[in-house]
Amino acid sequence: MAEQQTRPPRTDWQRNHQRLLQVASALVARDGTRVSLEKIAREAEVGSATLHRHFPSRRALLQEVFQDIVERLRRRAGELADGDPRTCLDTWLEELTVCAAETRGLGAWLAAEADGDPSDGECCHVVMREATAALVDRARSAGAVRPGISPQDLLTLTEAVSLVTEDDPTTARRLLRLALDGVRP
Repeated sequence: MAEQQTRPPRTDWQRNHQRLLQVASALVARDGTRVSLEKIAREAEVGSATLHRHFPSRRALLQEVFQDIVERLRRRAGELADGDPRTCLDTWLEELTVCAAETRGLGAWLAAEADGDPSDGECCHVVMREATAALVDRARSAGAVRPGISPQDLLTLTEAVSLVTEDDPTTARRLLRLALDGVRP
């Protein structure tokens, strides 16, 4: 049996995919993660079946909508890994919280994913948990956080702050700073 070569997606498939992502990103930013899939398809000027061929579920669509943001955050956590452990952790948590407050639906998405299948290593929440864990471990080793504080505790904190301050990054930053005072030894 001959090995089957994979062909790149057709141009119209790529165009539809990008258009769906652009429209979905804009509508999620405006309306949140519960935006109607039919509305996304209609505004992207494709049929509902086309949307479902590209994204078999709401989860698949949202995963891709938030993927670039999460990848940027992952890189940022790596950049912070070499500095002062306390400052790096504080900076990371603040940037994560502000990003989630500014990106409508991201905080809710991360919180919902936390309750999902932890074996899905590519989900946004797992990526954020791994990035946070590395920074928390460094901060813990340096005595910059109280014993018993877990990466999940801090993610839950940032998710909660970003959910209640959606579209208000200034308040998100202020509330996080207040909460972080309780994290320090």
